[in-house]
Amino acid sequence: MDKTTATTIFESLSSGVRLDIFRLLVKKGLDGMVAGEIASTLGIPPNNLSFHLKAMTFAMMVSVEQEGRFQRYRANLPMMLDMIAYLTEECCAGNPEQCAELRNASSCCPDVLPPVNQS
Repeated sequence: MDKTTATTIFESLSSGVRLDIFRLLVKKGLDGMVAGEIASTLGIPPNNLSFHLKAMTFAMMVSVEQEGRFQRYRANLPMMLDMIAYLTEECCAGNPEQCAELRNASSCCPDVLPPVNQS
């Protein structure tokens, strides 16, 4: 991931509504949700939701697939994991023992964090 892509993603997530949508879609995993389900679950008017989903699709945070007359949205989970790796790739550089302590204090699943280089 590069800085420009990361900035685009952060700009898109700076909306509380978009953050709620993304977190909901992450929770649903590969099944995703159709737009109407997202709207009713989060209490967002459909026209407002459409605006946010369009912006999130443009930022590649979500993908959309036509299912008959419905559109199913899914969180871009590989992009999310790339973002985590981008943010943490140089964590505690030169001091791996600090990373181990910080990881234990974090609520982040260890499997999504980059490996600690024990030199």
